Amino acid sequence: SSPPSACGPSSVPSPTRCVPAPSRRAPCRSSWTAWAAGSRCSAGSRSWRTRSPGCSAARGCPISRCGQWPLAVAAIPEGLPAVLALTLALGVHRMARRGAVVKRLAAVEALGSATVVCSDKTGTLTLNQMTARAVWAGGRLYDVTGEGYATGGTLRTRVTGGGDSDLRRALLPFAVCNDAHLTGGGDEAGGDGFVGDPTEAALVVLAAKGGLDADRLRTELPRTGELPFDAATKYMATFHAEPDGRTRVLVKGAVDVLLDLCRAVLTEDGERPLDDERRRAEVLAVTERLSEAGLRVLGAAEALVDGPPSANALSGLTLLSIAGLADPPRPQAGEAMALCRTAGVSVKMITGDHAGTAAAVACELGIQGGVVTGAELDGMPEEELAERVDGIGVFARVAPEHKVAIVRALSSRGHVVAMTGDGVNDAAALRAAHIGVAMGVTGTDVAKEAADMVLTDDDFSTIVRAVREGRAIYGNIVKFVRFQLATNIGAILTLLGSALAGLPAPLTAAQLLWVNIIMDGPPAMALAVDPARDDVMRQPPRDPGERILDARRLFAIGRAGAVMALGTVVLLAVARSHADTRTAATMAFTTFVLFQLFNALNARADEGPLLSRYQLRNRTLWLCLTGVLAVQVAAVHLPQAQNVFGTVPLDAAQWAVCLGTASTVLLAELFWRAAVGGRTGGRRAGRGRLPRRVVSGWSG
Repeated sequence: SSPPSACGPSSVPSPTRCVPAPSRRAPCRSSWTAWAAGSRCSAGSRSWRTRSPGCSAARGCPISRCGQWPLAVAAIPEGLPAVLALTLALGVHRMARRGAVVKRLAAVEALGSATVVCSDKTGTLTLNQMTARAVWAGGRLYDVTGEGYATGGTLRTRVTGGGDSDLRRALLPFAVCNDAHLTGGGDEAGGDGFVGDPTEAALVVLAAKGGLDADRLRTELPRTGELPFDAATKYMATFHAEPDGRTRVLVKGAVDVLLDLCRAVLTEDGERPLDDERRRAEVLAVTERLSEAGLRVLGAAEALVDGPPSANALSGLTLLSIAGLADPPRPQAGEAMALCRTAGVSVKMITGDHAGTAAAVACELGIQGGVVTGAELDGMPEEELAERVDGIGVFARVAPEHKVAIVRALSSRGHVVAMTGDGVNDAAALRAAHIGVAMGVTGTDVAKEAADMVLTDDDFSTIVRAVREGRAIYGNIVKFVRFQLATNIGAILTLLGSALAGLPAPLTAAQLLWVNIIMDGPPAMALAVDPARDDVMRQPPRDPGERILDARRLFAIGRAGAVMALGTVVLLAVARSHADTRTAATMAFTTFVLFQLFNALNARADEGPLLSRYQLRNRTLWLCLTGVLAVQVAAVHLPQAQNVFGTVPLDAAQWAVCLGTASTVLLAELFWRAAVGGRTGGRRAGRGRLPRRVVSGWSG
């Protein structure tokens, strides 16, 4: 027999032809709609199926019985690309609002798996608000009073006698070999304003407390040349013309570097040669004493040479003084360190400061591991560095090229490395790291261009919060992927199960599109903005090679899909014996939609208790689930929607049956987790109390 005229050959624009399926019901009145939907007609009587010429198999072929078009629609997660893009975009937006500007989306994923953070000390772990606390000048150690960049303060020593001339001479390089200017008026009430580098500003304040006016001295000693500070040389030198035609050379920089350039040292007895190892040891002892107190140590030296400025003038300097500057750690840095330890993320301090200073600050912050200097790195083979790098917590007196070697050593150990930097020479290390982090306040344009992320506040805790956000974003990706794939697996199994059971297809292509895009999309997007779990930083870093869908998650997806398919097919079969076919099909369609509401809760608790207060924290998700339910009610009860989806109204009892059947996907997951010990697995680390100040800034 031939199909009705509405589904005749002239109406089918392809080689595919409609053939009647055996049925006890009356002919379908809309066979073209049935063909387009690729499913059995839900008009209440005879149904039709499509069959291509190449599929001349028996009428019991499952794919032919369930329809090719619904199966194709069910197999494709149409909303997945949109939700993935939305998740990354919203995550990057949240990070930018909190001080971490991500330039490359791939860095978001890398942040979630970071195992080591290599951080600069000054300005990142510390406030970069320098205050001189002590100064060794002319063989005497002075205590410096006063706070901040106001000049109200004094230099006090317990030793009596001696003039101020040696002190003024000892402080002269700090005032003149300097580019910073105070803007507070130069008195105790002047305030903390300055222009220039904070370290240089602190040295100007130190000189002012010793009675030197930096602006006046710079006028009296005009600068005729300079060697700017360089991370490789670790000193700055300026050249000044004297009235007698000679050139005064003023230098400030790292004490150990200056000692190699000095031939004499200023003591209480005047200048004394440094060829005596005892005097050299005394200077180093003073340096160690100040650095062990956590002070940043800088030395000052000078020389008078004949003729114009030249590089040779730096070979005969006289060491005049050593200043100890306090740079307090950021208040939140210690808590951020504790959070890193809880999360299994190692922190390594990289600084150009003295090893003793770096070790003292590291101890205060809780950074664990040994101390290695740049000189030691120079003599260390790559293999030895790779072997020892895990046990090193502080790298002191390092140059930019050492950062690259450190990154390579950590990477060879399988670490995912985040490296900070602010200078032009740091660009190579920022590019070598998995996540290059540039400083937005003090960083150069070159460093910002080379980095994957820029910190607008130069704060170390912002890096830690970005790691937390990266983990949350990855977790949200897992949630919506699990949610959407479970829906697609459930739809496929539902269609195949109904075909194998000899039942009409419970879902048409239009209904499946409705489920995948309208009913499935908004909850998936709400999962994309899910707040991070409280224990996200109690888990160790994930393996960067870990699959999003590992065996455990694939089993969970299959388990949820099987429960949805079984519930839908069984309800369809039972409902057909108690109601007409269209009502049964509507109940099956509604049940499959309601399954998604409960499955969203399953996906949201991928790792952790299934039912907890955390399930109530995503207001957007609950609004979406409420909206999905309301729209489904409209699809069932509004006449216009009934014409599109082939639905009929359901009474309260039928809605209750649909809701109860849909809840089985949540109950099944509860029973499964109880059977395997109450957890779904996942990575867990320590369960110490989290520092609330660090976490609170990124919650919600």
